[in-house]
Amino acid sequence: MAEVKKTKKSSKGNVQSGIATIQSTFNNTIITLADEKGEVLGQGTPSMVGFKGAKRSTAYAATKAAVDVAEKVIKKYGLKEVKVFIKGPGAGRNAAVKGLDSAGLKITMLVDRTPIPHNGCMPRKAPRK
Repeated sequence: MAEVKKTKKSSKGNVQSGIATIQSTFNNTIITLADEKGEVLGQGTPSMVGFKGAKRSTAYAATKAAVDVAEKVIKKYGLKEVKVFIKGPGAGRNAAVKGLDSAGLKITMLVDRTPIPHNGCMPRKAPRK
């Protein structure tokens, strides 16, 4: 009979500071909280809080999602402060940051990492008139 090896799951334990990544599109906002190494502690979206359809893209939905995921991570891991990285042009950008702040997380750094083309692709040519 083959022996079954038990792998020890890495316990994240008590985490003081971490990274919050906010991906904000026109249709949705995804908030990810990770520790300093980049291991994900929790994720949240407006869908997980109960918003469906067009309501997901609102600032209010982003705030509620950010508060929800922040409270879960604070309760489970004791997270205190985060560095926030924002990507995307959506409506939930600033609202998600406000949600993290109101949940009790101290924001130590705020960076906008929205990808901007440096004269990349050519735009499509205009139709003839």
